[in-house]
Amino acid sequence: MNVESAFSIQNRKIDPDRKPATRPDGSPLDNDRIEIGPTPLAFYEWEQAGINAPNLMEMRKYRHMRLLNEIRKRDYGAVLMTDPLNIRYATDSTNMQLWNTHNPFRACALFADGYLVLWDYKNSMFLADHNPLVNEVRSGASMFYFANGDKVADDAGVFSHQIADLMREHCGDNNRIAVDKIMVAGLRALEARGLEVHEGEEVTEKARVIKGPDEIAAMRCAVDACEKSVKAMEDALSVGMTEDDVWAVLHAENIKRGGEWIETRLLASGPRTFPWFQECGPRVIQNNEILAFDTDLIGCYGMCVDISRTWFVGDQQPTNKMKEYYKIALDHITTNMNLLAPGVSFKELTFGGHQLPEEVVPGQYSCRFHGVGLCDEWPLIAYSREYRDGAFDYELEPGMMLCVEALVGSKEAGFSIKLEDQVLITEDGFENLTTYPHDQRFLEG
Repeated sequence: MNVESAFSIQNRKIDPDRKPATRPDGSPLDNDRIEIGPTPLAFYEWEQAGINAPNLMEMRKYRHMRLLNEIRKRDYGAVLMTDPLNIRYATDSTNMQLWNTHNPFRACALFADGYLVLWDYKNSMFLADHNPLVNEVRSGASMFYFANGDKVADDAGVFSHQIADLMREHCGDNNRIAVDKIMVAGLRALEARGLEVHEGEEVTEKARVIKGPDEIAAMRCAVDACEKSVKAMEDALSVGMTEDDVWAVLHAENIKRGGEWIETRLLASGPRTFPWFQECGPRVIQNNEILAFDTDLIGCYGMCVDISRTWFVGDQQPTNKMKEYYKIALDHITTNMNLLAPGVSFKELTFGGHQLPEEVVPGQYSCRFHGVGLCDEWPLIAYSREYRDGAFDYELEPGMMLCVEALVGSKEAGFSIKLEDQVLITEDGFENLTTYPHDQRFLEG
């Protein structure tokens, strides 16, 4: 049996008429579902808070059409996705997401006629069974050295042959394909088949940027679960704990509610808060110092909740410098948030609003705003000295979600204050989805 027939024998056509087992609102009928999702604890908390769960089938249809519209708008025959989060967007299926980020064994292709093919690990080809929009599941998209050794090019050739055949079947003479991220051997193999490869990350980011009603509902659920997890972390916090002790609470509480993972370890205490981006470690938290964190949390339904808070830990009061910097940070996100409305240009978000005092500019954050959805997403709204003309010449639209950032610290002060809220752009302005309170000890006096 040759290699190509060995791969094709694993292909599995999916019954297009099958229906997932769901409740009337689209939520799973039972807890034996294949897709991962919220736990009974999360559903109970949302019920108590009056938060409605999303209709997952409607959310999947919305995402499917968003991708199709972007493909057709550019006259591409298909978009080929290997980024695990783009595959999640297209199929609402997961498979060892973190491992997959550095060992890309999955792929997904959506064709302009709406046909959707998923390549998954050969022993887990059932993981998209809950989504009838996935027409076919195959295996054989692994093109990384660990799995394929010195035969990577051969395996890339097999995969590209499948893509070329599917393009002919579903796109006719259109050989234009967008690709988000792919190994070098895969790119060369696609081009060797005569396919015209275009930038796919731009396609997927533009599709993902406008959230539909059920994505917004999913995000409300994820924010609530995240904030309850943050509250558990704050309740557990005490002098004498290590940074890792505190951070472990957030991880545990996220998982308890059906969250998925946390992208970073951005929690630091005392002098480790400046410079920022030192990840948490074994440092023991001392009396009367600050602790700052950035959740970067992939929570329920795979939605990212990216909020930051800074707390004072101790039996006294924050110093005057801590209070000064905290108030600057709060003014920064509050004033800049008030810029947000449909039609506002990204350039206005860079140059308008609150400007940081010169003493904290060297330590300022890497951006003023950034998009958020399944992770940190397009766009990135830079500070003025990092602005690049022509990189982000767009305007805000309803349905976008942005995080509003502030990092205020200095070498002289020896600490940083980190604050961040997550915001939805509405038809006539914005809605701050973040409700977690600020530490009032910084705002007194």
